[in-house]
Amino acid sequence: MVKVLRHTALVLAAIGTLGVGTGHDHELCEGFVPENDMRIPVGYQHRMSFPTDVRGGLTEEDFNAVIDRFEAIYTEEFTKLGGKLNVNRRWTDPTVNASANRYGNTWNINMYGGLARHPAITQDGFMLVICHEAGHHIGGAPKNSGWFASWATNEGGSDYFASLKCLRRIFENEDNEAALAGVEIDPLVQERCESQFGNRNDQLICMRSSLAGMSVALLFMDLRKETTAPGFGTPDPNQVSQTYNMHPGTQCRLDTYFAGAICPVHYSIPQSDTDPLQGTCNEPVDPVGFRPRCWYKPAL
Repeated sequence: MVKVLRHTALVLAAIGTLGVGTGHDHELCEGFVPENDMRIPVGYQHRMSFPTDVRGGLTEEDFNAVIDRFEAIYTEEFTKLGGKLNVNRRWTDPTVNASANRYGNTWNINMYGGLARHPAITQDGFMLVICHEAGHHIGGAPKNSGWFASWATNEGGSDYFASLKCLRRIFENEDNEAALAGVEIDPLVQERCESQFGNRNDQLICMRSSLAGMSVALLFMDLRKETTAPGFGTPDPNQVSQTYNMHPGTQCRLDTYFAGAICPVHYSIPQSDTDPLQGTCNEPVDPVGFRPRCWYKPAL
């Protein structure tokens, strides 16, 4: 309980001048990554803890443009589902994280410049982070357990929503050929995306979403100072005995993004707050694209 209250205080401080209330007005979800002490101020050049050719990191213009694209598509969707979308743009905040919370019918997404400036983060990776935070609000089951944030889709579920529904919806009418021009595509990603989808644009969206997952996976690797790089062909072999609601490991989260990207269920088929089978790929019906067992325990 002490740890939970401390985390609540820290998040409330981070989101600034929001008023104090009671009950459901202050239910919060954990950040995109666990609480950490990494800070990347404006103008600071962060060096990752491992050698890489990745050259990410957003400018303030990129930061705002990505959020604009998200808001243009999801503002109306949030309204239909009973909430008012509010994205707090905290460009000058050096925090390497993102978060979601609810205050009455205002559903907040808090995006920090520190995360956007991290060199692993591409524009598509940053969009995935926003989609993850949106997933806490509208990503369906499985939900967090307990009183603290029972409204929120859990961490793995929000990761799955990000690539299964959100990125597809945003990328659908963009120039995906141009977005991937000159980008090296992992052969396994290309093979899976081309075998799962017959439409070329859907194949490109699948590839683009998978690469967005790798962008944030490299962020996780750096934050955790890991020495083994995540890979599309090296899935996490662990199997949980019950669904894990907190942040899965680096490889497990990449597996989830990849699974969402290759699941052929259309983004327009909604997920359910109570039925995790609705609008998703599931074992044993689907051969691929289901939530990885490294965090999800299906009710078979």
